[in-house]
Amino acid sequence: MWEGDIAPDFTLKDHHNRDFQLSEFAGRRVLLSFHPLAWTPVCADQMRGLESQKAVFDGLKTVAVGVSVDSFPTKHAWAKELGIKETRLLCDFWPHGAVAHVMGLFREDDGFSERANVLVDESGRIVLIKVYEIPQLPDIGEIVAFLKK
Repeated sequence: MWEGDIAPDFTLKDHHNRDFQLSEFAGRRVLLSFHPLAWTPVCADQMRGLESQKAVFDGLKTVAVGVSVDSFPTKHAWAKELGIKETRLLCDFWPHGAVAHVMGLFREDDGFSERANVLVDESGRIVLIKVYEIPQLPDIGEIVAFLKK
């Protein structure tokens, strides 16, 4: 996928085992914050960053979600451990990494996604794709600044 492409619609379970369908958020921006795996330090900080900025994202009419190849039980336990109450953590578990694959973010040799932020606008168009080095924590301030433009 490239910036300017229409994001593919998908449905994934979140850490509460509820469906999240991208097209249900038409009219709002959606930040898909891909992270490699739960229970890793940088991924934990990445998800805590989304949670801590929930009110800011709401004010910018943006829904921010975490996405990884982890299963529902893993995401459920991890969210509880991290104290994630508002941010939905999506399970791109089965088919394994299907959303990451279609977005061009799946690392075949590793079996997980890149660390990346993908921003989908109100019309479903991808307006930002930022891939980070695996050990690098994404800069939430950079995303907020982009949303304010």
